[in-house]
Amino acid sequence: MTEDAKPFALVVRFTVRPGAEAQFDALVADTAAGIRASEPGTLIYACHHVDGQPRQRIFYELYRNRAAFDAHERSPHTRRFLAEREPLLEDKAVDFLALADGKTPVNDQAGT
Repeated sequence: MTEDAKPFALVVRFTVRPGAEAQFDALVADTAAGIRASEPGTLIYACHHVDGQPRQRIFYELYRNRAAFDAHERSPHTRRFLAEREPLLEDKAVDFLALADGKTPVNDQAGT
């Protein structure tokens, strides 16, 4: 698979400041609406709450390829999210992933 065809994924763990959970979740909802409306290369953009850890949020993001991720990062709704999330956060950790094997929406769309 060429670099242009490889899916691009990441996992992000956020720890939201105490009392900022609702504001952070509203910002995520606005961002996700923009992604659904205008990012065909974003295959999965999922924000999860963590059982037993009310201030934790885990995002899983899967993009058709690196170019789709770069387009996502340049979009107005993502730029707003990146700017407005910082005061709401206590901590964040990002892990970029390299697909070793599996079944993804990228495979399904390629007919493999």
